[in-house]
Amino acid sequence: MYQTAVNNPDQFHIMVVDDNDTIRDTVRQTVEIDGYLCSTAASGVDALKILENENVDVIITDIRMPGLSGIEITKKVKKVYDTDVIVMTGFAEDFTYEKIIEIGASDFFQKPVSAREIMLRLKRVLKERVLFKERKQADEALKISFNKLKRAHEQTVAALVSMNEIRDPYTSGHQLRVSRLSCQIAEHMGLSADMIDGIRIAGLLHDIGKISVPVEILIKPGKITKEEFNIIKKHPRIGYNILKEIEFPWPVAKIVFQHHERVDGSGYPLELQGEEILLEAKIIAVADIVEAMSSHRPYRPAFGLDKALDEINQQREIIFDPMVVDACLGLASSADFKFE
Repeated sequence: MYQTAVNNPDQFHIMVVDDNDTIRDTVRQTVEIDGYLCSTAASGVDALKILENENVDVIITDIRMPGLSGIEITKKVKKVYDTDVIVMTGFAEDFTYEKIIEIGASDFFQKPVSAREIMLRLKRVLKERVLFKERKQADEALKISFNKLKRAHEQTVAALVSMNEIRDPYTSGHQLRVSRLSCQIAEHMGLSADMIDGIRIAGLLHDIGKISVPVEILIKPGKITKEEFNIIKKHPRIGYNILKEIEFPWPVAKIVFQHHERVDGSGYPLELQGEEILLEAKIIAVADIVEAMSSHRPYRPAFGLDKALDEINQQREIIFDPMVVDACLGLASSADFKFE
């Protein structure tokens, strides 16, 4: 048989499990005097019946009982329920504190028990329970805030990409294709999911600085002049200036700033070399060339993917990072590779 006090959702719910009527009632009275809701059960089976229908915060259980022992109750409870267990026993010499904690109990004490000790142990466990709940709520709130920030970033990125491609319909989709290929290369290199996510965003925005380039230059069908090329060469710095105040979790602005740098120092705008260039920028640099050569432009027809791959292979270790080139070539040779 078991007994349940009147339910109050604002109270902690404690359950006392012991086959000894006197001990069970003594512990129950001690718990209820302090204002807690208390259920009692004379066996492990009765205790599990209560748990099926009621939310219990803490179980105080004897170890040695007919049927299910306190150890077995603890194991079953911790597998299914969000309930703490405090174990009590009159045979402490047969059980160590470490053993009891290992099976999932939150505390362990010996009989005979005093009211003071019961409440000290119980309040400690309840305090930890409250702190855990608060940490969990804080984590959930942080997760919600992060997801909101991530959505805001995604919307900002989409708006910037759309704005840029409206001005230059001939290269519409270029940034998206570069982003996708960059991510595939990064995955082939075994980079982390977080780093790949940053590469994806930077790839989508790598040419955002071209918003400052006159449309007549972007869509010019013939060869551009040196002066026009110098204007185009400003787009990484302008892209950096546009993006540097946006608080991305990744160095997106710096990646965009460096995506035309080359490992031999022949790139622009800073003429960085080797390890001075971010790995993410080196990846986008390779993807950018492959996509550009594979696609039609107003001033020339598409060269095709094979020609583009041959170009990066020839420039391996000269202007392109060899690890990135090898990853791109390995990716392109795989059976499931698709470049659209």
